[in-house]
Amino acid sequence: MLRLRINGEDRELPEADPQTPLLWILRDHLAMTGTRYGCGKGLCGACTIHLDGNPIRACLTPAAAAEGKELTTIEGLGGAVASALRQAWTEQRVPQCGFCQGGQLMSAEHHLRTNPQATEQAQHGAMSGNLCRCGTYTRIDAAMKQAQTALNQEENS
Repeated sequence: MLRLRINGEDRELPEADPQTPLLWILRDHLAMTGTRYGCGKGLCGACTIHLDGNPIRACLTPAAAAEGKELTTIEGLGGAVASALRQAWTEQRVPQCGFCQGGQLMSAEHHLRTNPQATEQAQHGAMSGNLCRCGTYTRIDAAMKQAQTALNQEENS
């Protein structure tokens, strides 16, 4: 029996093979479709989720690797950093097709949460594993900078 903790909720999946990649457990067994299939090789970032707060590629990670740990998907991403990013994403009109946005936000949230004073160059490095077919990279950069500024102002007030 596969037991996972996803977005703060314990889930039992008796029919799931523990070697199935998390991407397919989320999408096929749990109907959580915010995590997307992009390349299946861990190269595009569309399937990015958090395992114990760190970004991983769900297309490559077997479900068994997540037992006893906390998984967070785009559906469960919360907190001040996620809120600031969502607001900035909207104001900067980041999404076009939206396909990559779940993975983009998961990577951006981890980066800003763990590196609140990061330089723009560091942000580029942190986001380099997330591809956007529409090429909205300049808007993503602007949104991350806006969210970082808002979070730093909030922290200093």
